[in-house]
Amino acid sequence: MNTKTIASIIIFAALTVTLNLSSPIKIPAPYAPFLIYQIWEIPIVAAFLLYGAVVGFTIAVLNTLVLLAVFPGELPTGPLYNLVAISSMLLGIIIVKKFAERHSQKFREASLSILITSSGIIFRMVTMAFVNWAFLRFPPPIGFSMPEEAIVMMIPLVAIFNATLALYTIPLGYFVARAVKSGVKIT
Repeated sequence: MNTKTIASIIIFAALTVTLNLSSPIKIPAPYAPFLIYQIWEIPIVAAFLLYGAVVGFTIAVLNTLVLLAVFPGELPTGPLYNLVAISSMLLGIIIVKKFAERHSQKFREASLSILITSSGIIFRMVTMAFVNWAFLRFPPPIGFSMPEEAIVMMIPLVAIFNATLALYTIPLGYFVARAVKSGVKIT
């Protein structure tokens, strides 16, 4: 990694952690108040789109490590759930980006942003539905000792939350990346 890449990781990771720990924008989901809408994932998506997968995933991991050490939340392994959620969303984005790079003449920017958002949403929803189904049944620190019936009832709420969170996170990250790219030479 060159100095510019390391500096970018440091800046975006600091922004992500700051937004995660002190953001005034924390909106409980009206249908499940234990799920909180925040904006800290936007810098991760922007960095991912600007500098690539290694930078994006590195920032996500650094954010997770800080949260595990400083403020894990109600569930000590909660930051790991967040890492899986954002990683699956980034994986969905990278698959569409790689496909679009091979077929660049077929995609205009508007259609590419819609495809990236859709793929990120789908990957995140499916992954987190499975993760929650698999792990919420375990006692803390892994899960909440939930019975199967409660987990099955919660999965649609978790899916809605993950879809709606990605629905604003990806387009805003895309917009930030485009704004930064137009004002800064990225090499």
